Amino acid sequence: MKRNPGDAAAPSGSEVFLASGLSRRTFLKSLGTSAVTAAAMGAEQVSQGLAQANAERPVGPGAVPVTLTVNGEKKTFRLEPRVTLLEALRGEAGLTGAKEACDRATCGACTVLLDGTPVYACSMLAIEAQGAEITTIEGIAKNGELSALQKAMVDKDGLQCGYCSPGMVMVLTALLRKNPRPTEAEVRHAIAGNLCRCGSYPRIVAAARAASGQSAGTKLTFISSHDHAVA
Repeated sequence: MKRNPGDAAAPSGSEVFLASGLSRRTFLKSLGTSAVTAAAMGAEQVSQGLAQANAERPVGPGAVPVTLTVNGEKKTFRLEPRVTLLEALRGEAGLTGAKEACDRATCGACTVLLDGTPVYACSMLAIEAQGAEITTIEGIAKNGELSALQKAMVDKDGLQCGYCSPGMVMVLTALLRKNPRPTEAEVRHAIAGNLCRCGSYPRIVAAARAASGQSAGTKLTFISSHDHAVA
C-alpha cells in the first residue's frame, strides 16, 4: 500500500500498530493471557465440581432409607435407589390409584403432583422425590367428600374404563388450581400428555369445564346412569 509523504514513519521490525494505537504484539500477548486465564478458571470450576461429586456419599446399590411426604404424611421406606416413585407408591405405600400402564412416560396414567406440578411417577426415582410434597389421587377427596372435579367426572360420564381417570384428575386438578376458569383449549392442552384409550376426551373436557362453573362448550349427548348400565 502506498504511503503519503506526510504519513508517520512505519515502525521498525515486526512491530505493527492497529488502528486503535495498540500494537499487534501487545494485542496478541493480552489475548494469550486472557485465554490462559479463562482456561485456568474453567479448569478450576471443573476441579471444584469433581471435588464436590467425590465428596457426596454414594448410595446403593442396596436398600437405603427413603422418606416421602405423601398426601401430607411422612412415610419412610427402605428402597433401592433404582426404585421409581410409582413402584414405591404402589408397592410400598399401598397407594394404587396411580396406574402403571406404559411405564415409559407416554400415557400419563401414573401422574401424581409433586409440589403441585404434575409428573409421571414411572419416570422419577423415589429417592429424588424426598423433600417434596407428593399428592396422589387418594389425597384429592377430603373427609370422604369427592372434589368438584371428581364429581363432574362422574356426572359427565368421563370415566368409562377408568384406567386413565386418576391421571386425568391429577393433571386437571393442577390446572384448576392455577387457572380456575380455563378455556376448552386450555383444558385440552393440559390433558395432551394423558392418553385415554376409550376416547372420552370430550366428556373429560366437559367435566373440567363443569367443575370450573362453565358450560361444557362442545355439545355432548349424555345418557342416564340407568341407560348406561343397561347398554
